[in-house]
Amino acid sequence: MVMSLRVSELQVLLGYAGRNKHGRKHELLTKALHLLKAGCSPAVHMKIKELYRRRFPAKMVSHSELAMPGPHHPATAGMVGAPSPAALLPLSLLGPGKHELTGLTHHLSASATLHPVHPDVKLQRLPFYDMLDELIKPTSLASDNSQRFQETCFAFALTPQQVQQISSSMDISGTKCDFSVQVQLRFCLSETSCPQEDHFPPNLCVKVNGKPCNLPGYLPPTKNGVEPKRPSRPINITSLVRLSTTVPNTIVVSWTAEIGRSYSMAVYLVKQQSSTVLLQRLRAKGIRNPDHSRALIKEKLTADPDSEIATTSLRVSLLCPLGKMRLVIPCRALTCSHLQCFDATLYIQMNEKKPTWVCPVCDKKAPYEHLIIDGLFVEILNSCMDCDEIQFKEDGSWAPMRSKKEVQEVSSASYNNGLDGETCHKG
Repeated sequence: MVMSLRVSELQVLLGYAGRNKHGRKHELLTKALHLLKAGCSPAVHMKIKELYRRRFPAKMVSHSELAMPGPHHPATAGMVGAPSPAALLPLSLLGPGKHELTGLTHHLSASATLHPVHPDVKLQRLPFYDMLDELIKPTSLASDNSQRFQETCFAFALTPQQVQQISSSMDISGTKCDFSVQVQLRFCLSETSCPQEDHFPPNLCVKVNGKPCNLPGYLPPTKNGVEPKRPSRPINITSLVRLSTTVPNTIVVSWTAEIGRSYSMAVYLVKQQSSTVLLQRLRAKGIRNPDHSRALIKEKLTADPDSEIATTSLRVSLLCPLGKMRLVIPCRALTCSHLQCFDATLYIQMNEKKPTWVCPVCDKKAPYEHLIIDGLFVEILNSCMDCDEIQFKEDGSWAPMRSKKEVQEVSSASYNNGLDGETCHKG
């Protein structure tokens, strides 16, 4: 019966019970079902019946029907004026998925008592996806410690604008249908110390509107006897979602409980971006002032009084360590302590295929938001077209590094022109 109430009626009910009555329909519905399953007072039961009778005057219901998703019961089948199932819920929901929302009421009460519904968990931002909306905020996967295998259910509804955004982003190429605006399901550990990376619970299984959801395949084990693991990453569930403003979507999650570890899930509406867009955004941030790199050079070459060995120069390659080709857009992370750059285009393209965001020079994390285009290397690449390696001096200046054969040729040509053999460029 609660499932049939409209937003205004759910707000009246929650206000009457002294609960927070703000939020979208699926959030209000979840709160109302929590209220009902937690054992509300007879007065609240009467209020639910009163709100229901106002909407469906000819429909009389019993106490056991309060949480049912629709009035599809034999007792009311022959009543004159009783609304048909289709009047309360679209027929698509009363087809294969008609038991899903009934199951929702069964699972919700445990999560309310054991874990916060919306913990202060934040997931790491994904560079290739712009978040448009939160359909389900980060929510704890409630576990019953007496059971090894756990299962819980969630529901969300789409607004007309969200349905339009998804529908209009459809791209059909051949037999494949893709959406650039997607409904994205994510899992992580229930940790609040910092934004969390994607982390699947053990033996994860997901059903969306009663249909199994494809998860990333297991990686081959690195050692004998080690249990294979799935790579944890966002799951695109758009193809399984009902693009309707009237029919709610259900997600049933099952997993294996772990002692001392709890997990959260969230559902987002996102827009997928390409490596081209990410490169444009990086360029729009501008080129970092060359003085930053000069200061780093001087810092690295400053004599250490405690060291017997003094470093007087630094050799740096103008080739990208990823593709072994000459750098075009010299880039590195703010968090990196080395001068060596990698090519921004190649780095972003590689992470588009397999997002790891690890620096190819020092193997430390180099997330997209920490990337900078190095202004000193831009200057060097523009003025030094005929060599692939340079040497930095203590004062921040640099000179091209050439092979002995090249040096002899350059020296000979320079001698004939009355010039010095090697040119040193002031930083």
